Amino acid sequence: MGLFGLIGEKLKHSFSPAIHSIIFRELNIEGYYNLFEVKKGDLKDAIYGLKALGIRGVNVTIPYKIDIIKYLDNISDEAERIGAVNTICFRDNKAIGYNTDYFGFGIMLDEFNIDIRGKNSVILGTGGASKSVMQYLLDKGIGDITFASRDISKAKEKFKNHRAISYNDIKSLNKKDIIINCTPCGMYPNVENCPVSKKDISKFHTAIDLIYNPRETLFLKYAKEEGIKTVNGLYMLVGQAVKAQELWNDIKISSGAIDRIYDRIREGDRKKVKI
Repeated sequence: MGLFGLIGEKLKHSFSPAIHSIIFRELNIEGYYNLFEVKKGDLKDAIYGLKALGIRGVNVTIPYKIDIIKYLDNISDEAERIGAVNTICFRDNKAIGYNTDYFGFGIMLDEFNIDIRGKNSVILGTGGASKSVMQYLLDKGIGDITFASRDISKAKEKFKNHRAISYNDIKSLNKKDIIINCTPCGMYPNVENCPVSKKDISKFHTAIDLIYNPRETLFLKYAKEEGIKTVNGLYMLVGQAVKAQELWNDIKISSGAIDRIYDRIREGDRKKVKI
């Protein structure tokens, strides 16, 4: 029985145990996934404790994706470029960090046939998720990235090689290709919130929201009403979870299996996962 889990500060509403349980069943993996709520001052001790308990691997969620790095023995290339870790493998008494959000985002783009090469994009937010998205876009040939932030000076410092604007400035932009919401604005239970106006969204051809609860945020609802292609974050959530299982169990999971897991989460296991 492999032991896995999630490290975070507050994990009461996490979907991760239900999703990984579905992956275990689909792939006949003998595993158990637990939630580990850790206080910030206890991160270092938590890593030692997980090693001692023989945990095979854990995911890492906010607010620890950056802070956890200094307590790891090594990190992968993509995690180093992004500057954030969301998955840890324990091997030979070493803790190795990865960023499977990076791969999950790419799996989602492939699944929904979203071509990014040479396109112009606007990323809403400058948190950890935005860094994973930015790095994937850059690695796969995006034409241009603009960040929208409530704190422009901080955004310019964080993303020195990219344009940073205020949310109010979006209305002054010319037509763009892709808008990506990397903020929690619109997430359950605050479903009546939207980071930008419907008019702003109408400037784009594709709208991606990393939020997966609710399935259709107000951001995506506005986009649909404007005839814009929309994608929510559920497939990315599944994709990053599957990538974590690949790393933990040293296996390769087919795209067909990912589709089946995604369908089970959306339909058969809907009540259990509460999406």
